[in-house]
Amino acid sequence: MELYLDTADVSAVKRLSRILPLQGVTTNPSIVAKERKSLWEVLPALRDALGGTGKLFAQVIAADAEQMVAEAVLLTQRVPGLVVKIPATSEGLAAIKKLKLMNIPTLGTAVYGAGQGLLSALAGAEYVAPYVNRLDAQGGDGIAMVTELQTLLRLHAPGAKVLAASFRTPRQAVDCLLAGCQAITLPVDVAEQFLGTPAVNAAIAQFDQDWQQAFGTRSLN
Repeated sequence: MELYLDTADVSAVKRLSRILPLQGVTTNPSIVAKERKSLWEVLPALRDALGGTGKLFAQVIAADAEQMVAEAVLLTQRVPGLVVKIPATSEGLAAIKKLKLMNIPTLGTAVYGAGQGLLSALAGAEYVAPYVNRLDAQGGDGIAMVTELQTLLRLHAPGAKVLAASFRTPRQAVDCLLAGCQAITLPVDVAEQFLGTPAVNAAIAQFDQDWQQAFGTRSLN
């Protein structure tokens, strides 16, 4: 599987890339805007934070297909190896088709339905990003949608991958992986929840206390 961080926080990427087996970083316009820095400053800094390797994802701003294609070309010229995120709208699907012919890799984003996600894959997107928690917040079932999408891609677009996004809890991410997702992207706070389970910390503290009481030291020496 592929594990990504969904952030533009360079310090967080530096900190977590030391620990987690990250394949890269995903961003979107809202995430980048929170950093109050130029996209052209943020993206190279994120790659440096990953040790100079890793896959980066950045999203177009334009709403019509021609401008989406122009922005995608600019992004990939400025940041080689980038995967361009294209909203899976009508204009977005038209842009994905054109970019496929230009050999520019894309991700169909803002996916709220399995059929919508399949169409972006059939148009040529290498990745499809369903919004799990956002769908739940609207009264839908994000995990059920991801399960349907994963099945559709397996049957009809096996070259595309689900890259599940929009998580509020580690449980949602695990359920997506159980549904067969090949990639997920975690917000920093959700990634940290995987690492900071209180019961784990309590167990380690007990080990330390028992060892120190028995041997008067905190080392194996």
